[in-house]
Amino acid sequence: MAIRRGRRPQTRRGAATTPTGDTPSSAAVSASAEQLLLAALERGGDTLETGRYLVTYREGMAEEGAKALKAQDFRMADARDFAGQAVALEDAGDAEALNFPEIGVAVVTAAALQAHGMSTFEAAASDSPIEVIEPEYFVFAEGSDYMRGFLAAANTIARDLKGAPVPGEDEEEIEPEVLGATWGLIRCRVPPSTRSGVGIRVAVLDTGMDLGHPDFAGRPMTTQTFVGQPVQDLHGHGTHCIGTACGPKSPPGATPRYGVAYASRIFVGKVLTNSGGGTGAGVLAGMNWAIANRCAVISMSLGSQSPVQAAYTAAGQAALSAGCLIIAAAGNAASQTGAPANSPTIMSVASLDPTLVPSSFSNFGKIEIAAPGRDVFSSWPRPTRYRTISGTSMACPHVAGCAALWAQTSASMRGATLWRKLQATARRLPFPGSRVGAGLVQAP
Repeated sequence: MAIRRGRRPQTRRGAATTPTGDTPSSAAVSASAEQLLLAALERGGDTLETGRYLVTYREGMAEEGAKALKAQDFRMADARDFAGQAVALEDAGDAEALNFPEIGVAVVTAAALQAHGMSTFEAAASDSPIEVIEPEYFVFAEGSDYMRGFLAAANTIARDLKGAPVPGEDEEEIEPEVLGATWGLIRCRVPPSTRSGVGIRVAVLDTGMDLGHPDFAGRPMTTQTFVGQPVQDLHGHGTHCIGTACGPKSPPGATPRYGVAYASRIFVGKVLTNSGGGTGAGVLAGMNWAIANRCAVISMSLGSQSPVQAAYTAAGQAALSAGCLIIAAAGNAASQTGAPANSPTIMSVASLDPTLVPSSFSNFGKIEIAAPGRDVFSSWPRPTRYRTISGTSMACPHVAGCAALWAQTSASMRGATLWRKLQATARRLPFPGSRVGAGLVQAP
């Protein structure tokens, strides 16, 4: 294996590399997101790096890459050792590395890289099955308080650890529409569609779901946590996104229809904590699980303003190869598209206002498609039950729901074919592709 040896792991700007035993990031790979956040705050600086690293194998060399790490005597856990590959980082025990075979990625600790004489690098030698070792970044629900500035989140984190949920920064209480369907569904031409998403598996990787929400009574759900907390959503973001993508056709009373693929099979992956934060490895664990379960549509309304990462790109390619499509929110920073949506193998979604102009907060640059994201009404954990909020997070599940409807039209409408169909059938808008991509997503 052509790896540089005998040097401490090298990092780019402000990286969180620490001597063995200094922080949870230098111990076993099982450190929780909260532990890593607090350790990062103690280190200081304004970096989104967790202190762990992501090892991405070359395409088609996942087995060889894992063997290469084992040959270096890493204590390695593997997602295949868990039923349905449903493994959280906290389940890895004293392992120094956790392998995700579906996507060809492993997460390792900084201390392990140092102890085994490996260093980070932008590209490995051509004869190595490892393509790159890069820093892992924190990720957040789009709109989370954390996105306002990393160090400024200290007090928020402390409050979160005491169990107080964090509302999204773009939340706004608005009277819901009382008849018909939400403006977003109407703009996407969902109500006249004859498709329901029946037979299509839709995974939503987020803060979980209010499993007792009455609008979802009797709906089959497969649930899994990847953050060491129960799937039950105490934040709200995940319940809202699942509601848009998969909510009921006929909610009770005068509540408008707010869900797109109302008969789809819901896979709930809790990759963000009840405070709305998480790590790249936790998200990758959820992606690995969703692909292993052959979810045709994987919706991710999360991210950070971090660079394109090879690990997410590899996961997106693995999904396409398996007949799955990963759809991600572009971000709410009014800046360049953030990760993971900035990866070329992941469909990036921008937000539109009810007037079909790009939302002021919506990121731009790498954008594949756009959807309603301003003032979106959907489900919320009890006792509130419903809430209207804004963000590219709200746009993303509109696309995911429409993708499920299109996937129902043909068994061959999967992966890259589904990606192309969504773009080909989008309603063209008079704005640059860097703002709205192919245009407004449309249901079949």
